[in-house]
Amino acid sequence: MSPFLLTRTLPADATDAALRADVLSGLTAQPKTLPPKWFYDAHGSDLFEEITRLDEYYPTRAEREILIARAGEIAAASGAKTLIELGSGSSEKTRHLLDALPELHTYVPVDVSESALKGASEALLAERDGLSVHALVADFTHVLELPDSPGPRLVVFLGGTLGNLLPDERAAFLKSVRARLAPGDGLLLGTDLVKDEATLVTAYDDAAGVTAAFNKNVLTVVNRELGADFPAGEFDHVALWDPDNEWIEMRLRARRALTVKIRELDLVVQFEEGEELRTEVSAKFREEKVRQELATAGLRLDQWWTDAAGRFALSLATAD
Repeated sequence: MSPFLLTRTLPADATDAALRADVLSGLTAQPKTLPPKWFYDAHGSDLFEEITRLDEYYPTRAEREILIARAGEIAAASGAKTLIELGSGSSEKTRHLLDALPELHTYVPVDVSESALKGASEALLAERDGLSVHALVADFTHVLELPDSPGPRLVVFLGGTLGNLLPDERAAFLKSVRARLAPGDGLLLGTDLVKDEATLVTAYDDAAGVTAAFNKNVLTVVNRELGADFPAGEFDHVALWDPDNEWIEMRLRARRALTVKIRELDLVVQFEEGEELRTEVSAKFREEKVRQELATAGLRLDQWWTDAAGRFALSLATAD
């Protein structure tokens, strides 16, 4: 079997400390917020996989369509010998790129889930002779130290996850990525595109209610991990399009006035009837906006590919 190395850069208690900090700051803010990363416990991850198969939720299918159609072009343009995937999860979509990169030496999947990294890495190594895998248990939104590996290197950030970051957070993230690239290295970025409001809203508010269950799962996570008593059934799922910021917001709206106790934080949170808790922002992009944000971070947009319907884009940028 090919070489495999796993490095943990997150302290054992990092997830618990981050959850505590996010809940304390978010639920004492006005308006109240929680970051979307807390959707994804095991049940939340299963719900999201179900979402990706829904008719209404187009981004996963659209991105896969581009990867299948353009993997050879991406490989030729990048010439990557190292592929670094941020938020790699199961590494399923990345396989199209791995298959198109015959000269690839090292794959570096980065994820907060050690079990996901091990499972995906074992599957890849069983299929591919000569590929080295150096998995990183890390939070890619923080300072990320990448292992030494052959260049050129291609950082891959798929799924439209960039849109979950607010503008200042996106700018900081892209600058952080650029700081870790040498001249000639690249960034392959997946971004969902601006389109009609109805298509966007239904993608985040499906008829079967799977996204509603996914949204409410964040309350279940806080209840379990921090001893809270959120009555999830007393919140309604809300998905709204903000045309000024060009993003979708997911919220949870209190059906009645509520008092929520969070035992582990010694915190009491009051909700008025109709008050909303923002759980996700999902920004949508135009080509010029992507180009500008990359340029500000010191990256040059070289290639821009969309699916046939023009719903989603993959862009390849190069570090000058």
